[in-house]
Amino acid sequence: MALIVHKYGGTSMGSPERIRNVAKRVAKWARAGHQMVVVPSAMSGETNRLLGLAKELAPSRAMQSYHRELDMLAATGEQASSALLAIALQAEGMEAVSYAGWQVPIRTDSSYTKARIESIDDQRVRSDLAAGKVVIVTGFQGIDGEGNITTLGRGGSDTSAVAVAAAMKADECLIYTDVDGVYTTDPRVVPEARRLQTVSFEEMLEMASLGSKVLQIRSVEFAGKYKVPMRVLSSFTPWDIDINEEAKSGTLITFEEDEKMEQAVVSGIAFNRDEAKISVLGVPDKPGIAYKILGAVADANIEVDVIIQNVSKDGKTDFSFTVNRNDYTRTVELLKEKVLPELGAQEVAGDTKICKVSIVGIGMRSHVGVASKMFRTLSEEGINIQMISTSEIKTSVVIDEKYMELAVRTLHKAFELDQPAA
Repeated sequence: MALIVHKYGGTSMGSPERIRNVAKRVAKWARAGHQMVVVPSAMSGETNRLLGLAKELAPSRAMQSYHRELDMLAATGEQASSALLAIALQAEGMEAVSYAGWQVPIRTDSSYTKARIESIDDQRVRSDLAAGKVVIVTGFQGIDGEGNITTLGRGGSDTSAVAVAAAMKADECLIYTDVDGVYTTDPRVVPEARRLQTVSFEEMLEMASLGSKVLQIRSVEFAGKYKVPMRVLSSFTPWDIDINEEAKSGTLITFEEDEKMEQAVVSGIAFNRDEAKISVLGVPDKPGIAYKILGAVADANIEVDVIIQNVSKDGKTDFSFTVNRNDYTRTVELLKEKVLPELGAQEVAGDTKICKVSIVGIGMRSHVGVASKMFRTLSEEGINIQMISTSEIKTSVVIDEKYMELAVRTLHKAFELDQPAA
C-alpha cells in the first residue's frame, strides 16, 4: 500500500461533472489499496471572480492595503472545491473528509498573498488515513502564527500538494492538469512541440522560473529540497484508465541523469509574457547603488528577475531590471518617491511591452556554442536582444513582446526539438 498525493487544477475542478470524474479517479486509486490525500484548486475562474468583487469595492491602487482580507476571501474558493469533492467521493461510496489549511494545520509566515509554508502537522491527516478515509486538503492556503488565514500566491495549490507529500513522506505526488505532461514548449505556440517522458528537477525548476505554466516554481523547489517523486499528467484521460498505465503516463520529474533520460543539449524553450523592464537612468556609478535600488524593491516584497548595469560614462550609469508586469506600476512609483531623490538619478523609464525567452537543458553544461547559436538564430530573424541572463543550464533573453512567438518557433526548430528523442 502506497501513500499517494493527487493534486487537481482549477480546470479539472471546473464543473460538477468534472468534480465527479475526479472523485471516480481518486476512488479507483483508493480501491486499489492506496492511501489517498487530494489537494484541489478552486474551480476554474473562481479566484478571479472573488478578487473581482473586491476590486469593485475598493480603488485598485489601494488593494495592497487589504491583503489580509483578500487572503480571507480568496481562500474560500479552495474550501468550496474541497467540500464538493468530499461530497462527490461520499456519493461514490468512499469515506472522505475535507480540511481547510488552517484545520490541518498548514502553518505559514505572515506575507499575505505570497505566504511561505513553515510547517505541516500531519497527525490529523494520518489518523484519517489509518481509518480508511480519503483526505482532501485545500490547496493554496494556510494559517500564520497569529491565526490569520494566508494564501501562497498564484499556483500555490501545486506548492501545497508537494509540501503535504513531503511532510507525509508520500511515495509519489501526481499533479493532474489540463495538459498531459511537460512539453518542449507550449504546443499552442509550436504545434510540433513534443511531450517529454522525463525531465530533470533542475530543468523543471528553470522552466518553471522562466515562464512555463505547467508547474509553479515553489512546488518544484519543494520537491527538489525534500526529494518528492513527481509526475505531471492529464485529468482529462478517461477516469477508468488502467491504474498501472496511468501511473506511467505523463512526464516524470526525476532526480537522476542517466542513460534513460532524453539526452538533448536543449530540452525545452520557456517564455514569459508577464514581464516589464524598468531602467533607472543617470545613476552615480559608485559602490552600493545596486543595493539601494534593489534593496528598496525587495523590502516591498517585489521579485526582480533579469538585471543589467551599463558601462559607466562621466561617472554615471544606467541600471535596468525586470519585474512581473503586475508589479510594474508599484515599482516605478516606489523608485520615483523613495529611491530617485536619494540617489540623484535622472529619471525612471519603463517598458511593459517586453518578454523573456529562454532555452533550457542539462546538456548545455557539456556543450559549447549553445548560447551563440541562440543569438545567431534570433539575429537572422531580425530580433534585437535587450538583456541577457545565463546559468549553467539556461540562457534567457529579453526581447520586444511582438517577436515572442517568432523567437520561440525559430529556436524550437533550430535546436531540433521537433525531432523525436534518440
